[in-house]
Amino acid sequence: MNLLQFMEAGEIFGTLLVQQIEKFVLPDFQMVGCNSTKDLPRKNCKLQLRGENYHPDCSNDLVPPSATNPVAVQIPSLGGDTQFVDVRPTYDDLSIERKAKLVSKRSRHVHESSRSLSSFAKLSPEEMARIPHIQQPLVIRHPVSDRPVLYLITGRMEGMPANEAFTLIYELYQNATQPCYEYLHPRRIGDKVIWGNRSVMHQANADYDPDEFRYLYRVMPNGDR
Repeated sequence: MNLLQFMEAGEIFGTLLVQQIEKFVLPDFQMVGCNSTKDLPRKNCKLQLRGENYHPDCSNDLVPPSATNPVAVQIPSLGGDTQFVDVRPTYDDLSIERKAKLVSKRSRHVHESSRSLSSFAKLSPEEMARIPHIQQPLVIRHPVSDRPVLYLITGRMEGMPANEAFTLIYELYQNATQPCYEYLHPRRIGDKVIWGNRSVMHQANADYDPDEFRYLYRVMPNGDR
């Protein structure tokens, strides 16, 4: 894998962002993140993946990435694929009444909340202090198409009790992750995939032998506030 060529290809879509979590970054390439099974904890002999539930990447940043662009360096013999859901028709299919209630709401995007659907990378207090936490609209407009899109995360919401907010977010997640909105991408070594981080959510699958090695590089082009 030629990392310079990989970065140059990513730059076609914009200036590359510095990855948020330093311990998952290549030492000599601060714009290149790495995702390795060797960095993952296990629970009941099952891997606990980073990003094992649907999410947009780095949504806790003031200016989140416009896209995510990983390449598969090594993959298991079976499983370890990535699933996607399109959150544009997810929003379109909501009732007019539900849309009206959502459009002005904002939720807190953090690295990991007490209501997160899975555990993420455990960080030290110093590492956590360097990662931004920010309020984002629940409904954003894509900066190119101006199309409204759900921007989901399991954080607190402004002006709502925590339990009520979580119930609302959970209902929206259940609706957004229906099979009719979903695509599963089977990975291959050398496979370079790019998706729009503002109109698609994705999740990694822990459906492979934890003793097999899965390793990916990732770059992310800059986006818009």
